[in-house]
Amino acid sequence: MTDEQIISSLKENFGTELTTADIKGFCAAKNLSYPTVTRRLEQFKINRGRWNLEVTNETVETLENTFNSPSVRGIGIIEAVKQNLVPDKDATFVKFGNFADIKKIIQSRLFYPTFITGLSGNGKTFSVEQACAQLGRELIRVNVTIETDSDDLIGGFRLVNGETAWHNGPVIEALERGAVLLLDEIDLASNKILCLQSVLEGKGVFLKKIGKFVKPAAGFNVIATANTKGKGSDDGRFIGTNVLNEAFLERFPVTFEQSYPAPTTEQKILEGIALDLGVEDREFCKRLVDWADVIRKTFYDGGIEEIISTRRLVHIVRAFSIFKDKAKAIQVCVNRFDDETKQAFLELYDKVDSDFNMPSTDGTEQVGAVGSSYNPLDQSAPF
Repeated sequence: MTDEQIISSLKENFGTELTTADIKGFCAAKNLSYPTVTRRLEQFKINRGRWNLEVTNETVETLENTFNSPSVRGIGIIEAVKQNLVPDKDATFVKFGNFADIKKIIQSRLFYPTFITGLSGNGKTFSVEQACAQLGRELIRVNVTIETDSDDLIGGFRLVNGETAWHNGPVIEALERGAVLLLDEIDLASNKILCLQSVLEGKGVFLKKIGKFVKPAAGFNVIATANTKGKGSDDGRFIGTNVLNEAFLERFPVTFEQSYPAPTTEQKILEGIALDLGVEDREFCKRLVDWADVIRKTFYDGGIEEIISTRRLVHIVRAFSIFKDKAKAIQVCVNRFDDETKQAFLELYDKVDSDFNMPSTDGTEQVGAVGSSYNPLDQSAPF
C-alpha cells in the first residue's frame, strides 16, 4: 500500500487521531508491518503512542497552526505546541539529601505522588528538575499560588481568532505526555487545589466541560514541594502558606524532609558555581559556608529569626563575580534583612574572615575589626 492509501484507510477506520492500539489493529487486519507503518506516519506523530493525521510536525509551530485539530462535541481544541520538556542538565549540580530517592521514584515510572518539604532555598525544586534531566524525563512545573484554580491546572476555554476553543492546562498535558508534574510551593494553594483529587489517585480526570476523560499515560507522576507540611506556618516565616485539606495530603504516600546540604557538600556547590562564573577563590567559598553554618546552628537553637540559605550563598558568589568585591557582594545580598539582622550577619562574617573589611553605612569599607564587643559565636549574643 502507498502512503496515501495507508492514511486514507486509517482515517476511514479510526478517524484522524490514532493510538498505538489503533495502528497495531490496522496492521493485523491489513497484514502489514507495524514498524513500517509507523515509520511512514512519522511526520504525523505528536507524542509517544499518539498520531494526528491532520497535524504534521511542521504545523505545530504555533497555536494557530494547531487550532484546526479535531473537535469534541463541536468545540475546538488547542493542542499544545510540540516541544521537548526535558530540563537541561546543570553542570554545577551536586546531588545531596533526598536526591537519590527522588531519582529512583522518577526512574521507576510508577505513579507514586511525592511530597518534599523544607526551608526555602535548599534545592527542593532544583533536585527534581535535575533528576528529570539526568533521566531524560519530561517535567511540567506549575508555580502554585492562592489564586491557582481548576482553570489554571486542568484547562479551560480560550478565545482564539474570534472563536472559543478548549485549551489544556499543565495537568492534562502532563497526564497525556506521561510527564512528571511538579507542583511547586503547594502549601500556598487554596481549597481549589482539590480539583486534583482524582489525579492524585492515578485515575485521570474527566473534563466535564467538553465531555472527555483523560487517562494518565505511562510514567505520569506528581511531585509537590513546600516550605511547610501543609499545616500552615506558626512562626510567620512563610506568610501566605495555608492549611491544606487532610484528604489532599493523605494522597501523597511519602514525604521527604529536605535539609540544607552539609558544609562539605555546600562548599562543593559554591566552588562549582564559582568556577563556572570564572571565579577561582576556594577560600572565599569555604568562609561563606562556615558563616552560613554558624548562622543556621544559631537559628535552630532559637537565637535568631533569620537564616542564610544555600540559594543566598549562590547569590553572593554571583554578586562577587559581577562586582569583584567581597564586602559589596555580601552586603547587597543581605540587604533584604532588617537592619539589626543585617548588621549581625555582617559582623559575624567579619569574625570568620580576617581579610574582610566591614562596609560602613555610607558604603565605604571599615578597615579591620568593627570595634564592638559583640561576639556572634556567643549564644547569648542579641540576635
